[in-house]
This record gives sequence, C-alpha cells and structure tokens, in this order.
Amino acid sequence: MSAPEPFVFEGGGAARRTAPHVARNAGPIAEVLGKVLPPRGLVLEVASGTGEHAVSFARAFPGLIWQPSDPDPLALGSIAAWREEAALPNLLPPLRLDAVADGWPVATADAIVCINMVHISPWAATEGLMRGAGRLLAAGAPLVLYGPYRRAGVSTAPSNEAFDASLRARNPAWGLRALEAVQAEAERNGLLFERLWEMPANNVTVALRKQ
Repeated sequence: MSAPEPFVFEGGGAARRTAPHVARNAGPIAEVLGKVLPPRGLVLEVASGTGEHAVSFARAFPGLIWQPSDPDPLALGSIAAWREEAALPNLLPPLRLDAVADGWPVATADAIVCINMVHISPWAATEGLMRGAGRLLAAGAPLVLYGPYRRAGVSTAPSNEAFDASLRARNPAWGLRALEAVQAEAERNGLLFERLWEMPANNVTVALRKQ
C-alpha cells in the first residue's frame, strides 16, 4: 500500500469526493464480500469515507440493504451526494457513527463491513468497532475488515513500511496494526477469525464471525 492519495472533489459545487484507490479495489473487495455476506439483510458499513464503496456494493448486492456511516461531516456530505446520484433503492442515507462511541445509531445488523479504517484512526476506534460489532451482530454474522496489516511470520512489504511511516508522521496515533492484536480484541467481544484473503497492493480482507 502506498501513501494515501488525496481526495478529488467533484465539479459543479457538489459535495462529492472521490478517492482514486476505490476504482481499483472495489471489484476485488466485492468478490470476497460475495463469499461472506448473507444473501439478505442489512449491512452496516463503518467509516464509509467518500461513499463510493457504498454505491459500488449496494449495486453489486441488490438483495442487501446497505447502511453507510461516518463520523466526519464532510464524508457524510459526500456519501449523501453519491447516494443521490446513484438513486439505488437499497442504499440508505448515511448515519453519523463514531466507532469509539458506546452508543451507535443502529440497533442491529446482519453484517458489518469496515474498509481502511483500522490504520487511519487511533487504536480506540478499533476497540470501539469490536465492541459495537459484538453488540449488534447475532451469532454467525460476519464482520469484514479490509486494509494493510502487520502479520507475525510475514514480511511487511517496503511500500507498507513507507505507508506506516507516512501515517505516523501525520498522526502518531495512526499506523499499521498487528493483525494478531486486532483478532485478540475481536475475540474479547465474541468475534472469531474465520478466513483471510490476500488482496492487491499488499492489503488483506479478514472475515470474523460472531459466536
């Protein structure tokens, strides 16, 4: 994974933002999601960012209701603008959701998806994500994570080392996490590791299941 690309603002005064990496990773992520997500139900996306993934996945999985969320007002505006343009019946209006908060604006979900949040947030956000997933998900429901991680016994790619350094330079509380630490936090909240998929650009997708 290389240094984060800047957001590109859409023209015409719209609130829409675009992240160039979404066009590259949405397809591979959707392929894995198709193996993990249930055929029906509500999927809560935590930290939806620009909202482009939400549109892509709502379109790819018409049997699922997609609920985007983010704590950032600019992100919420972008998500809403992409949603309006897409006009998909299964894509809900975005919710303001801070993973750290003890109370979330969603009472239950059939799956949770979180893309590229764990390394671009303080560790408290990962702890909050696991607590929230433990509360919302029923037994057997998945939590799906995507992004770069450090893994025991696996050499970290030079590009990921550079990415980690750039993240920590921007905010010392950010940085690549050890996947084993993330799994341990998940287990404390009743979520067990199920499977890992190697993804392009030295990323991985990880599926956890509520017990």
